[in-house]
Amino acid sequence: MAIMKTNLLSIGTNAKTIKGDGSEYLTAILYLAPADIVEGVNLCPLAVLAGCKSACLYSAGRGQMNCVQKARIRKTVLFRDYQDLFLSQLNEDLERFQNYCRKKGIQPCVRLNGTSDIPWYKLIDMGGRFKGIQFYDYAKVVNRVYKDIPDNYHITLSYSEASPRYQAMVLKAMKENKGQNMAVVFRDKNTMPKTFMGYPVIDGDKDDLRFLDPQGVVVGLYAKGSARKDQSGFVIDAA
Repeated sequence: MAIMKTNLLSIGTNAKTIKGDGSEYLTAILYLAPADIVEGVNLCPLAVLAGCKSACLYSAGRGQMNCVQKARIRKTVLFRDYQDLFLSQLNEDLERFQNYCRKKGIQPCVRLNGTSDIPWYKLIDMGGRFKGIQFYDYAKVVNRVYKDIPDNYHITLSYSEASPRYQAMVLKAMKENKGQNMAVVFRDKNTMPKTFMGYPVIDGDKDDLRFLDPQGVVVGLYAKGSARKDQSGFVIDAA
């Protein structure tokens, strides 16, 4: 399938999203530089509290390549210094991607926080301009799940034991928001447990279509890149 050209979004470059792409779904992801990579802007405000700063997926897969990191930094500088232009280009990408998928008869899926944690729901809503797109994200900003978000936006919380405060915030949100899911990064995919914290665990590495997951589950992921050596509490060692 020929993929359209974009300004900011990446399509067909993520090994995990490709598993879900095909005749029904096509996924586009926005990759930026996360916490403290670009001076003057921190796109992952809870990275330190959640302990994921050093284990960020920014270093996993194609993110290990210097040219890929430079491209993400350029996009982040654009976001920091020329936000109106950045948003204009992003809106153009989203509209073209939505139209492209409509012509192909497939569902467009967009993950705007590929390596960031920005509250995009205002952009997603935009009077229904992108109502044909299924948006989804992983988030560590826990209070986001308490907000009135658009119907076509699915959020999976990201669990961590790096600090008791953050851990308590996530578990509280899981208890109070029936049907809320949380992603947990396990050290070894071969020892991923069947249950965690009383919730059933599903294999989140089969694909990235989180909005199709059953409600009230743990999305089990396995550590990649520098996360394999993480000892902060972000990566969990299954008993």
